[in-house]
Amino acid sequence: MIDGIRFKVCGLTSLVDAEFADRCGADYLGFIFHPSSPRNISLTQYQAMAPRLPERRRVAVTVEPTVETLTALRDAGFHYFQIHFRPELPVAQLDAWSRVVGEKHLWLAPKLPPGAKVPPAALALAKFILLDTFHAGGFGGSGQTGDWAAFAQQQAAHPGNFWILAGGLNAENVGAALQASHARFVDVNSGVESAPGVKDETKLKAFVVALHRARQPVA
Repeated sequence: MIDGIRFKVCGLTSLVDAEFADRCGADYLGFIFHPSSPRNISLTQYQAMAPRLPERRRVAVTVEPTVETLTALRDAGFHYFQIHFRPELPVAQLDAWSRVVGEKHLWLAPKLPPGAKVPPAALALAKFILLDTFHAGGFGGSGQTGDWAAFAQQQAAHPGNFWILAGGLNAENVGAALQASHARFVDVNSGVESAPGVKDETKLKAFVVALHRARQPVA
């Protein structure tokens, strides 16, 4: 946690990058299990790293997983489960995910087009809500920034949930993002990379410094 702001480094693919994220103070380490992602790893790859990973909370990131897949990730020892999904998905599917891992461990990330609100069922079935930038061709991971003011509005309307801001964050814009969104929890991925799935130590250090500066009082 940096001056009251929690942050997750997502899209980790190596033990080296996970260890550096830990040294920089990341609260959460994110691993993506989605074949179309350039940062995808297999459960077997994760399990090979797991015994040597830092003692940070680990997040499994998926897209509309089956109950069987989610159960396997739960049994692999993850602490939290970030699920990207279409908002028109039946409520029964969201409920099934919540039952497998528990609402306190579920991070729901609805694919919301501009102006759309988080579905009430998602707010009820998960403690954590992650908002990533909408793009028609995928589920997050675009590297583009989103509507920070809209994030602030939804967070203010539903203070009973923990809200996570994602989408195109980097050292250059995270200060403005925090000011506009009032986020207290951010998720960074491509903004601290030299290539997809390869974290850049200089960029990650700069991101942490920017978080710290953003929380300092204006002279």
